[in-house]
Amino acid sequence: MSQISKSFIDNIRQIISQAQSNAVRAVNHERVLMYWEIGRHIVEEEQNGKERADYGTFLLKNLAEVLENDFGSGYSFRQLNFCRQFYLTFPIMNALRSQLNWTQYRLLIRIEDVDKRTYYIEETCNNNWSARQLERQINSQLYERLLLSNEKGKVLAVAKKEAQPESPREISKDPMVLEFLGLKPQASYYEKDLENALITNNQSFLLELGNGFSFVARQKRIQLEDDAYFIDLVFYNRLLRCFVLIEIKTHKLTHQDLGQLQMYVNYYDRTEKQADENPTIGIILCADKNNTMVEFALPKHNTNILASKYQLYLPKKEEIEKEFEKIIQDS
Repeated sequence: MSQISKSFIDNIRQIISQAQSNAVRAVNHERVLMYWEIGRHIVEEEQNGKERADYGTFLLKNLAEVLENDFGSGYSFRQLNFCRQFYLTFPIMNALRSQLNWTQYRLLIRIEDVDKRTYYIEETCNNNWSARQLERQINSQLYERLLLSNEKGKVLAVAKKEAQPESPREISKDPMVLEFLGLKPQASYYEKDLENALITNNQSFLLELGNGFSFVARQKRIQLEDDAYFIDLVFYNRLLRCFVLIEIKTHKLTHQDLGQLQMYVNYYDRTEKQADENPTIGIILCADKNNTMVEFALPKHNTNILASKYQLYLPKKEEIEKEFEKIIQDS
């Protein structure tokens, strides 16, 4: 008997894997629809008994007791309350996304702001975020950090694929949150340590960078006559259609750092960029920065050199709100 080709076996494996994935997705969606229907019935029953202020709690507790006896612990008072909230948040069944599972919907119904919730729904579906990734993005205040340098309408339009990013600021975040590295904020470490940690956690770093990024190189050597220089990290963004160079500085940003990055960007624009590609973007990740110094160190209409603080812990909501207030006051 002749040997079976590897490509044939790989095709069969792909068919099986795809079918298994489709089955899991279908089961998850049916589960979501079931919880939505439970929520709808609870809300309608509550409305019928609205003359009693405590009827909702009475209803859920008694229903949970019956369902747990029949079907197990998956129908507790807490779970039924989630079903109720789920229906109230998403009252139209046809608006439910088949790509989202129940765990993701439980995260989404906690978001009161409609635009913010819409953003996370669109991005989760666009990027196939897992529930864990979605939770991380919500906890890192991704939406709020993007709004610090972008208009709400533009952020939502890009998420809904109604528009493409047009400028580097639409993909850059300040601060950039690197809590997934597991480094202590108080610890002293070298730039090489931070770079190594970013490469080790490349998938999480790409998630933080945003849509369209692919890794190209680390410590990219460029030769200028007798001098050799090394760019920390090189990425390519397919949405902006340009190279993105990232320099890491574990100290407070200086104008010399900006000059160094500008040189790298100029080099890529003149030697690596194709004619149909957009100008190279340079991003400095720094421990701290003086925004006024950055403004005066760069050309007045600079759009391609960006400086972002990194922080090794998830931001607090109050910190982001404080930044919003500063921007409003300065504008």
